[in-house]
Amino acid sequence: MALPTANPGFRLGCQESPAMGLRSAPRLALRRPGAVSGHRSRTGRGKFPVASTSLDDYLPMRSTEVKNRTLTGDITSLRLITAVKTPYLPDGRFDLEAYDSLINMQIEGGSEGVIVGGTTGEGHLMSWDEHIMLIGHTVNCFGTRIKVIGNTGSNSTREAVHATEQGFAVGMHAALHINPYYGKVSTEGLISHFEAVLPMGPTIIYNVPSRSGQDIPPQVIETLSGYPNMAGVKECVGHERVKCYTDKGITVWSGNDDECHDSRWKYGATGVISVASNLVPGLMRSLMYEGENALLNEKLLPLTKWLFCLPNPIALNTALAQLGVARPVFRLPYVPLPLEKRIEFVRIVEAIGRGNFVGQQEARVLDDDDFVLISRY
Repeated sequence: MALPTANPGFRLGCQESPAMGLRSAPRLALRRPGAVSGHRSRTGRGKFPVASTSLDDYLPMRSTEVKNRTLTGDITSLRLITAVKTPYLPDGRFDLEAYDSLINMQIEGGSEGVIVGGTTGEGHLMSWDEHIMLIGHTVNCFGTRIKVIGNTGSNSTREAVHATEQGFAVGMHAALHINPYYGKVSTEGLISHFEAVLPMGPTIIYNVPSRSGQDIPPQVIETLSGYPNMAGVKECVGHERVKCYTDKGITVWSGNDDECHDSRWKYGATGVISVASNLVPGLMRSLMYEGENALLNEKLLPLTKWLFCLPNPIALNTALAQLGVARPVFRLPYVPLPLEKRIEFVRIVEAIGRGNFVGQQEARVLDDDDFVLISRY
C-alpha cells in the first residue's frame, strides 16, 4: 500500500496546519591544515605535496587532554549494546522525553551500551549539530549508568576526525566508525582513514558492506588491532568472518540480530550490537548471557526476521509507534511498513508476550492516517 507524502507537519489523511519547517543547522566547519597561518606546503621532486602542519595543529585539542577517559577494556567487555532509535516530535525535532524513556527501558532491560545516531538512530538524517547534541545529552543524563558510543563516522576523513573529537569532548565513552561509503577506497586508504580517528579514544569499526558498498577485509582489521584504542569490530558479514577474528583474539560483536545467538555461543563473538533490543532488551540480554538457548533464539527469530523485512530502521520505527513508545513520526525518506506488516507485528507481540516488550500500552495496528511524514527537519 503506497503512502502519500505529507507536507511538513501534515498528518496523512488530514488537513492540519503545517508546523514550522526547521532547517537543518549547517554541519560544523573544519579548519583546513593549509589555512593555518605561517605554514606552507613543501613539495619534493617526484613527490606529492606534503602539508607541513602536524596533527596537533589540525585538532583544537589533543586527545590526551580529554578528562575521564574510558578504557578500551570497558568497551570490549560489553555483550549487549543497543543501536538506539531516535524518536521525533510532529515538527521533526527530537522527542527527548520519548528518547530518555527509551534509554531508561534499555538500562532496566540490561543493555550495557547504546549506539547514538547510528543507522538505527538515523544519524545520516541529522546535522552534525544535532548529532553531537544528542551524544552530549545522552552522556549527561545516562553516562554513569550505560556506555554511550557515538556514531561519528563519515565517508570524509576530515568530518570523521572533527565529529569524533567533538563526541569525546562532550563525554562519549567510545566512537563507532564505518568505512568510507560511496567513494570506494584502497586498502591503504581504509587503514589511513581509521588511523586518523583511532588516537582519540576507544573505537569500534563497523563493517556492513550492504550499506557502505565495500567490505572491510580482515587485513585492515588485523593491521588496526595493534592500536590500544581499537576496541573491536561490529561485523555483519557472517559467522565465518566472526570466527576469523575471534581466532586471532580480536573482539567482535555480531551486527545481525538473527545470527547473534550462534555468533556468540558457537563462533566466539563477545556479544551483539542489536536493533531488536530496542523492543525486547531483557530477552536479548538473556540470549547473550545465559548460555546456548536454542528455544529462546527460535522464539525470537520471527521478530528479528520481521525487523529486517525492509531496510532498517523502517520496521523498528513502525513497531515503537505501535507500542506507544515513540510518536508515529517519520523523517523522510523513511515511511512506515505497509498495513499487512503492521498487523503481523501485533501477532508477533502476542506470540512472544507483551510483557517482554518495552512500553506499557497494548500493541495496536496503526492506520495510514496515524502517521506523520516530515520532509523538512
